[in-house]
Amino acid sequence: MTHRILVLPGWQNSGPDHWQSRWERLHGDQRVEQDDWDWPRRGDWMARLEDTLLADPRPALLVAHSLGCQLVAAWAAHSRHTDRVRGALLVAPPDTEQADMPPQLYSWRPIPRQRLPFPATAVVSSDDPYCSPERAAAMASDWGAEVVTLGPYGHINSQSGLGDWPQGRALLEALART
Repeated sequence: MTHRILVLPGWQNSGPDHWQSRWERLHGDQRVEQDDWDWPRRGDWMARLEDTLLADPRPALLVAHSLGCQLVAAWAAHSRHTDRVRGALLVAPPDTEQADMPPQLYSWRPIPRQRLPFPATAVVSSDDPYCSPERAAAMASDWGAEVVTLGPYGHINSQSGLGDWPQGRALLEALART
């Protein structure tokens, strides 16, 4: 791919067996490192994404998992540099407005609902414990993202048994062509 790929993990980061970490090793994707993975502050995460995008003039594709999806929506709603992004793969967006969300995620309310200014694909699971399929579809619709439902894969993380997840990589490559 001619784009640089920025990996945006969610709350508590993505471990070595997570498909995002595997993609970094296999494809050379770049993780956007946050200062605090355990108590994520939305403004801090948005600033780090902005700094990373501005540090390199090449266009980027964003590969977000979980809270990383909310990061993309929040950043896109406020940044004047959204033209740096050519597309976003939004995997397992969480419903941070759920009543049972941990207090570490309260700063991620309300969920930004503005349409994204770049193409996006939202990948959802039918049994994600952090977001119902209906809420995920509503967020994706608001963001203008195409929805791909995988079936019962939980939070689409290392426990989902996806390995290197070639299906997800194919979705990213399709975004790169838009």
